[in-house]
Amino acid sequence: MKNIVLAMLMALGSLPLWAQSNAAAGNADFEAERSRLAAERAAIEARFDKERAACYQKFAVEDCLRDSRKRRRAETDHIKRQESAINDIERQRRGAAELEKLDQKAATRRPQDTPEKQDESRQAQKDREQRAADHAASRAATAAEADERRRELEAKQKAHADEQAKAAQRRAEAPAAVERFESKQQKAAEHRASRERQNAERTKPRGAPLPPASPASSPSR
Repeated sequence: MKNIVLAMLMALGSLPLWAQSNAAAGNADFEAERSRLAAERAAIEARFDKERAACYQKFAVEDCLRDSRKRRRAETDHIKRQESAINDIERQRRGAAELEKLDQKAATRRPQDTPEKQDESRQAQKDREQRAADHAASRAATAAEADERRRELEAKQKAHADEQAKAAQRRAEAPAAVERFESKQQKAAEHRASRERQNAERTKPRGAPLPPASPASSPSR
């Protein structure tokens, strides 16, 4: 019986605090809980439809849709965990009721029950309790692992999206960078050509000196 109680407490962890208190006290209205979860699920879907329509009015449509889907998935997973917890608690309660009957039956020793039969009944009861507790613990562990995998996947998706955004930014800036580089190269080439012309002017050999003027001839007599 202790194992059943432990399993129920583990299942309670997925419910809201007020629902945990009611369930622990044994007066939880699980049908009302299911109705509440159904209403929350409908509200999530309605909000997702509105967000999706708004995303198509934005420039980064895919990023907007991806974020909206993540929110819907996280909220829906939370509802699923609560529904699973309710189902587990109901199963545990039914199992506890059956075990209680077996306890009462075992407590009333019947003349035809031999000590060996009583030992077998007690062992069978313990085995059932252990299986129920193991099942609840396994479901809780599986839910925790699923949450961890989801967080890891979302982190990888975010890192990939960031890298894609950076790559897109680099591609968008590439033409301007090429233009700046070519302009710089052209200016450098023009500067070199100008320096070379100046150097050529300075090193150009001077022309040969003019020949001396011939003396003027004497006038004839």
